[in-house]
Amino acid sequence: MKKVFGEKFYQEMDRISQFYPNKRAMLLPALHAAQKERGWISDETMQDVADFLEIPKTQVKEVVTFYHMFHTKPVGKVNLQFCNNIACWLRGSEELIHHAEKKCNIRLGETTGDGVFTISEVECLGSCGTAPVCQVNDDYHENFSVEALDKLLEGRQS
Repeated sequence: MKKVFGEKFYQEMDRISQFYPNKRAMLLPALHAAQKERGWISDETMQDVADFLEIPKTQVKEVVTFYHMFHTKPVGKVNLQFCNNIACWLRGSEELIHHAEKKCNIRLGETTGDGVFTISEVECLGSCGTAPVCQVNDDYHENFSVEALDKLLEGRQS
């Protein structure tokens, strides 16, 4: 099989293969590794993952489009994902989104021209007791506030 990913991808797949009954079961970790390498999951990446796992591309696409953690278009280095579920909405997520839009000078669903920030909305981050929540790349920011958002944005301007 032709290698289309970097060596880290294949090392990770070799490492975890002992924990899975077959290659198909490795779909989620394979997608995470592919996205980590390429930054997002394009149609080509979906096909590459499908070929590696020896499954139909449609199965890969079903998973990619179901989970908000997989990005089907490029995102910024700092991906601000605001929960829009009822608990977060009632505790101010909408205000946080508008504040982020103003500070980054982009609209919801957009990425800044320099590729640093993306602002997106996700259905539920599963942390209703600490609402509002914003996932920044892979990190949760709970009980999030405008002040905390400003501090985060100031520290990530590079």
